Amino acid sequence: MTLDRWLAQHPYLEPMARLNDQVDREMDGIALGTAGIPNWDSYLEDYAAGVPVLESQAAAIDLGPVENALAVVAAKLSGVDTTLESPGLKRYLSWRLLSRYLFPVVDAFSGWRQEERWLRHYCPVCGSPPAMAQLIGTDPGSLRMLACGCCGNRWRYRRTGCPFCRTQDDHRLAVIAVEGQAGLRIDYCEQCRAYLKTYQGQGSEFVLLADWTSIHLDMIALDRGLNRMAASVYEVLEPVSKN
Repeated sequence: MTLDRWLAQHPYLEPMARLNDQVDREMDGIALGTAGIPNWDSYLEDYAAGVPVLESQAAAIDLGPVENALAVVAAKLSGVDTTLESPGLKRYLSWRLLSRYLFPVVDAFSGWRQEERWLRHYCPVCGSPPAMAQLIGTDPGSLRMLACGCCGNRWRYRRTGCPFCRTQDDHRLAVIAVEGQAGLRIDYCEQCRAYLKTYQGQGSEFVLLADWTSIHLDMIALDRGLNRMAASVYEVLEPVSKN
């Protein structure tokens, strides 16, 4: 599945795709650099205690370059000095820049950490709740990976159970299958009414693992009164406050 084919099937995603491309071009034109990889031995105690990398003083990641780059990219996109018209767009840009800046850290972290020692319901890099999940393999030995819609990290979680209220009652968990969307579905919890967009496969169709390309699942979930707990792509389109 290519992005062009996916957009042809979901034309309402084209404005978001154009924004995504424009942000990529602007980020390519700045000297953002990448974060230095922390001393994992120094961070080990915080990791065992459930402290995400960005919240750990032991990891000590300098986010100054991201703040500087945000001002530059925001000015180019908004055309108004360093002020964006949409608060949601500013958050979106911040996380896109942070994801790029942290890429070597996320990559090194995934190779260092022992997944079975985390198994928490929030991202071990930035602490955000998951935006999507990926099921790998077939039952009974399948794995569930949670995906952060902010920093781009993925981490292992229990195969069953709600990653939001953390109920282990399988009878309170339900699935919404979407016709014509093989491999994509909505998992939700009847107890807390939170949902998680889920992709089943090895991840070769990378486009289906992108949060914004599955915004139609968010629309279906919201229509059914379900709650999205992660940061939402809808925030990019928040109206400007006139106050």
